Amino acid sequence: MATGTLLNGRVLLSGLERLDSLLGFERWLGQDREWLGAFDFPFGLPRELVTHLGWPTQWIESMNHYAGLSRLEIRNTFADFCNARPVGQKFAHRGTDRPSGASSSMKWVNPPVAFMLHAGIPRLLAAGAHIPGLHPGNTRRTALEGYPGLLAREILKNRSYKSDDRARQTPERLIARKDLITALEHGQTRLGLRLKVSHAQRDVLVDDASGDSLDAVLCLMQAAWAGEQGAPGYGLPADMDVLEGWIVTA
Repeated sequence: MATGTLLNGRVLLSGLERLDSLLGFERWLGQDREWLGAFDFPFGLPRELVTHLGWPTQWIESMNHYAGLSRLEIRNTFADFCNARPVGQKFAHRGTDRPSGASSSMKWVNPPVAFMLHAGIPRLLAAGAHIPGLHPGNTRRTALEGYPGLLAREILKNRSYKSDDRARQTPERLIARKDLITALEHGQTRLGLRLKVSHAQRDVLVDDASGDSLDAVLCLMQAAWAGEQGAPGYGLPADMDVLEGWIVTA
């Protein structure tokens, strides 16, 4: 998790913190402080999927239903849906997925974003978070769906900058991380914001070959952009599907 502040178009990275469990995530969310955050997991399921399954089509009811399922039930339900569809069209997609290059939020492997949604949204709701366009809550804690890959691809195109596999943590990916950070520092994205980091922080971002630290900073930049756009919409499209949600900055 990256924390920071925005001032005059500059995003100052104030901290990097590792939350090693969902309990740690809950505790952080439960702290009595004000925040606007971009979270790297989907905030909704494809309308096509929800309608096909006969699940509730109001967002909060849909999420409550989804939270009540086990991971095994989710996997089996989604697998049955995919198996009945033609090759190349197995997964349903949200309106925000294709323009942002994101995986379908119903994927349970590579990456398991369906389980990330299942773990994340109930905890945001339990913390009373305000989710613009989807669910009213405590506006001192505003949660938006982020996606670091969207901002990274704008800068690096198809170059990879991270891997969880140590054997694939190559010099080329190290150089890509350096290039990505430099571009953020110089404000070379359509967000129009410049990242400010210390030398020590830069070293941490470069040295974390998993990309987790850098991904957190990319989400921080997206949250900062949303903060600039301001309430109530935070830059989300006015015609956003209020069942599916939208990736901020997409």
